[in-house]
This record gives sequence, C-alpha cells and structure tokens, in this order.
Amino acid sequence: MTFMKSILGTAATLALTAGAALADPALIYDLGGKFDKSFNEAAYNGAEIYAKETGGSYKDIELQSEAQREQALRRFAEAGFNPVVTTGFSMSSPIASVAPDYPDTKFVTIDGFVDPAEHPNVLSILFSEHEGSYLVGMLAAMASESGTVGFVGGMDIPLIRKFACGYAQGAKAVSDDVKVISNMTGTTPAAWNDPVKGSELTKAQISQGADVIFAAAGGTGIGVLQTAADEGILSVGVDSNQNYLHPGKVLTSMLKRVDVAVAEAMTAGPELETGVKVLGLAESGVGYALDENNAELVTEEMKAAVDEASQKIIAGEIEVHDYSADDSCPALNF
Repeated sequence: MTFMKSILGTAATLALTAGAALADPALIYDLGGKFDKSFNEAAYNGAEIYAKETGGSYKDIELQSEAQREQALRRFAEAGFNPVVTTGFSMSSPIASVAPDYPDTKFVTIDGFVDPAEHPNVLSILFSEHEGSYLVGMLAAMASESGTVGFVGGMDIPLIRKFACGYAQGAKAVSDDVKVISNMTGTTPAAWNDPVKGSELTKAQISQGADVIFAAAGGTGIGVLQTAADEGILSVGVDSNQNYLHPGKVLTSMLKRVDVAVAEAMTAGPELETGVKVLGLAESGVGYALDENNAELVTEEMKAAVDEASQKIIAGEIEVHDYSADDSCPALNF
C-alpha cells in the first residue's frame, strides 16, 4: 500500500483532491514543527503506528501560520478525510467554527476543548499532565544535589502552568526545602520553537543553582536539553521519550501518550466516539520514561518511591492539584 504522507507547507498547497482519500484520516500538526522531537512528533508516531498496524493511509500537514488552521480543517473535510485529527489547544476555536459545516466528519482536538453539547461530531482528548509531572518532579528532587530544580515552559498558558505546578508538587513531596525555579519562554506561539531562548533560560537557571531542569516547551525544549547536557546537569524531557537525545544526561521524560491517542482515533475512523476523554495515570495516558539511556540515573529506590506515588495517585490517596482547575498552584508562584 502506498502511504500518503506528503507535507503541505503553504496555503497554496493546501488544495486537496476531493475524493482522493475518502474516509482516510488526516492529521494537522500544531505550530512548532512535525519533527519537534516532542508533542507534534508524538502525534506523527501515532499516525505511523496506525498505518503500520492497519495498512491504512493518512495525510498530514505542518501549519506555517495561524491563518492556516481553519483552511486546513475545511480542505481536509471537503476532501472526505475522516476523522480529522489535530494537535494543540489553538485548534479548539477553528474546529468549533468548522465542525457544524461538516456534520458527517469527525474532528479530534488533542489538548483542546470543544463543547460536546454544541458540537456532537468532535472528540476532545485531554491529559492529566499534572499527574505525570508530579512523578518527574519527585525524580528531579531525588536526583538533585543542589536542592534546586528548574522548569522551562513554552508559551505561558494554563496548560503549561499545569505541567509546572505538578512538577513543583512532586519535587516538594520529596522535601519541603527543595527550591523550584520556573520560567516561560514567551506569550505567543513562537515560544514553542525557540531553542536559543530555551538555552538562555537554562543557563540562567543553572546560575541560580538548578541542577535538574524540566522542559515542557515543544521545540524550544531541545535547546534546554542540549544546554543542560553541555553544562553538566540533568534535564527532563516531555511528551515523547527524549532520553535518547542525550544518553546519561536526561534523567527521564514525562510521557504523554499522544501517539496512542492519535493511533486509536485514526483506527476508529468515521465510527469514532465523540465527546470528551481525559487520560491520566489510571488510563496509562501519562507516565515517565525508563530505558537503557537513563537506567543508571534512576536508582531502584527512586523508582520504587515514584511507582508507589503513582499508585497512590490512581487510588486517590495523593491528590495532585490541577492548575487549570482554578488558576492557582499551592507549590509554585507564577
């Protein structure tokens, strides 16, 4: 089977041949790039899983500007792709505008939210990032020799503060004396793809004593991980397993199973069940990465402590505060 996976880079190339891929799924990546080694790439990996396991085809596109969001949605829907899967919270409004015009097309927003009562053909997939971040916060605090850990976020939005807040809670669960430094890269979508700024923030946090830094910043995080490795401190990856980028230097990665969400949505096809789905530790939607690249960094004692906390979170014995619930964090000031 010939896979259709061409990257459509500009508005001019968005024109799709109607009927060319009737009922095949489509994937729209958020700004920051398909191969960001993080969030978008996890979505791509999920699409590849779908193609490999089913023999199916899909089409995808990397957006170059905000203006392309609605246009890409309409073009895919008009061409008969179903479902149309999207990544990033910024797709919520465009989907809400487009979905009513294509009632027979299923739309998926990963990290976004579209009211299911008003838009019955939309599936919103959300994650309990605060739970996974709590676990890597514990690991960071246990690995830290200075007692100071850092966080570098991408765009300053409630979702990224949710990561930071969970991370701080996990770190302080190890010791109240742990200091958590937090910085955001910016307030526009450009914050997802600025590795130079990520490097600068990393150096600034190192100067303040941080010796483990968690990056939740898309492509910007690549600069954080690289600089951490260069400066001889540990980093924590996000979304995808980024341990391999700097073996022995990345303590772990906070996994967010965007790949599984995309693969399952594509496999369901036009019969996809819509509504709202939240994936946390109990659903194996988030977690932390342990492999040959970081095995020597995470001791059995550290793993045992984090796994115990994970089970307590699932059981409701530990409640990790969700920043997005009330725009507050008990463990970190923004």
